[in-house]
Amino acid sequence: MTDTAGLAILEAAIDGIQGGERPGQRAMVGAIAESLESGVHLLVQAGTGTGKSLGYLAPVLARVADDPEERVIIATATLALQAQLGQKDIPAALDAVEAVVGTRPKAAVLKGRTNYACLYRSRSGNDADQGALVGAEELASAASDLDSVSKLGVEVLALRDWVEEQVRSKGLADRDDAPTHTAAGWSQVSIPSRECLGVTACPFGDECLVEASRDRARSAQVVVTNHALLAINAMHGGTALPEHSAVVIDEAHELTSRMTTAATNELTPGIVERAAKRALTWLDEDLGVDFVESADTFRAALEESELVRITAASAPLVYAAAQVRDLARRAISALGGQHNDNDRTQASAAVKEIFDVASRIATLADADVVWVSDSEFRGRTAYVAPLDVAGLLRSEVFGEKTTICTSATLNLGGNFDAFATGVGLRTVDRVEDGDAAPGDDLLWRALDVGTPFDYRTQGILYATKSLPEPRRDGLTEEVLAEIAQLVWASEGRTLGLFASRRNAEQAAAHCRRELPQMTILCQGDAQLSELQRAFIADPDTSLFGTMSLWQGVDVPGETCQLVIIDKIPFPRPDDPLMQARKKAVDDSGGNGFMTVAATQAALLLAQGTGRLIRRGDDRGVVAILDPRLVTKRYGQFLARSLPGFWRTTDPDIAVRALRRLRGAE
Repeated sequence: MTDTAGLAILEAAIDGIQGGERPGQRAMVGAIAESLESGVHLLVQAGTGTGKSLGYLAPVLARVADDPEERVIIATATLALQAQLGQKDIPAALDAVEAVVGTRPKAAVLKGRTNYACLYRSRSGNDADQGALVGAEELASAASDLDSVSKLGVEVLALRDWVEEQVRSKGLADRDDAPTHTAAGWSQVSIPSRECLGVTACPFGDECLVEASRDRARSAQVVVTNHALLAINAMHGGTALPEHSAVVIDEAHELTSRMTTAATNELTPGIVERAAKRALTWLDEDLGVDFVESADTFRAALEESELVRITAASAPLVYAAAQVRDLARRAISALGGQHNDNDRTQASAAVKEIFDVASRIATLADADVVWVSDSEFRGRTAYVAPLDVAGLLRSEVFGEKTTICTSATLNLGGNFDAFATGVGLRTVDRVEDGDAAPGDDLLWRALDVGTPFDYRTQGILYATKSLPEPRRDGLTEEVLAEIAQLVWASEGRTLGLFASRRNAEQAAAHCRRELPQMTILCQGDAQLSELQRAFIADPDTSLFGTMSLWQGVDVPGETCQLVIIDKIPFPRPDDPLMQARKKAVDDSGGNGFMTVAATQAALLLAQGTGRLIRRGDDRGVVAILDPRLVTKRYGQFLARSLPGFWRTTDPDIAVRALRRLRGAE
């Protein structure tokens, strides 16, 4: 198949949204069409402003329109991006397909189980409500007079009413469409995958909303999902997604992180205790008591553990996890296999979850990293995560279907090698156009289609050379003074990206003292979404925050004319997983710092600096106040990962540029 149909669809879609032609989109269409035809995997860097959604949707839709038997999975990073594709980008592209070829392929959005309501869970508490004289709406109007427990009850009643309305209207009871609710409220109408009774055993299996979502996906030719469900599909033998011929992974720079998160398990004494108590009804007294008390043993082991990676088989945590594992195994046996007791089935599923996680911790496999962390909210928690997800991605994603990865930040340090290695592709298997031989395994190409923006004329990258290097105990007086001067020069209009909450708060407090006439918002002052709305609404406002703002904040125009980055965003030196990954690379003869820490920092720096220019008429300055970008050898690697701004180490040039933008010079 040529890319002719894809280009025609692209042009029709652009006309439909009254957009302009972008050369990068056309390059994407041709490369992706070729990849889908040849089976050679493709990595595409499409800079901000390229319009990469249409760049991959056009060739994908052209292919499935040409062959209705094909199905393509599109996986993006978050549920929000998934919704944007499903509600905005794909309908516009489908209109174009219909105009060009006369047919309209089916598309569906597919999420994980807990994003849909479970009828068994929702209806299991309804019996007592059937004779209620006051409905959920009347109760909700009086919610301000209720305590927190009663408010939760009102919330759950409203959710249950909504679920039944969804059933009547043939909806899917998708959480994104639900009435306002808390996580605790949603947990009363949804169910974890492990506790699902299964369609045949569930009394409401014929009406199952999750199954309905999967039926829609199976009847569609384009299925939009997220990285988390793609990871689950990879880890569970391809059972989470319908059969497909190719995968397009959008926002692919986040793939390894989200794959790691999906493969990470945690265990706390509370989790053990709750599962044990659910099973008590079906356990003999001695086993029940021992199982419940194993939570105390696990708690004591956590308290004895240092907040580091656990590597010794003799560690108290390993012993306690083995005890939990063995008791969970006995409980599973006692709970039995096939029976008609739904509560017993769900209790067994909860215990099996405990068994699996405790087994991973107790085994201390070379392929896993086990560590303990502590937080004010959760207390001490044991975690187990894969040392590497490259093998999983290689065998279960790239090794299964033709895969296209696209993002604005795949080219790190001047090439695609770091990303390719992270997802399991070998640099020796990279091919150029026309080099692929039929039958060759896991060959891949890379393409940077550029960006429509002229970064060199639209922005300045000021990288300090004279400020002191960052320290662990907060920002120096010199850095604080520089931040205040830059914010003054830009008259607000600043997005501050900081390495820690403490640094953000310290900088905000200093600027409020030095610039009392300006509004400085700081993460933690209110909900982040509320702060972002206030930042966008008032150009004179500045917003300081941490990692939540480094990616996904899209603020075009004069609201954001200055991006300040206080520190190169290396992983925390005490992060056990990153430490383990660096050590593994070092032990194999590589450079763990460059492979793990510098690559992660390059990705985040590229994302952070990318907040400045969001459209063709944006102008501004990115200020990186960490001299190591200029003075250290690895700084060259980091700098090659950034947009092509005009660069300077002179703070006066940055200040004068900002003043000129404000018409002050």
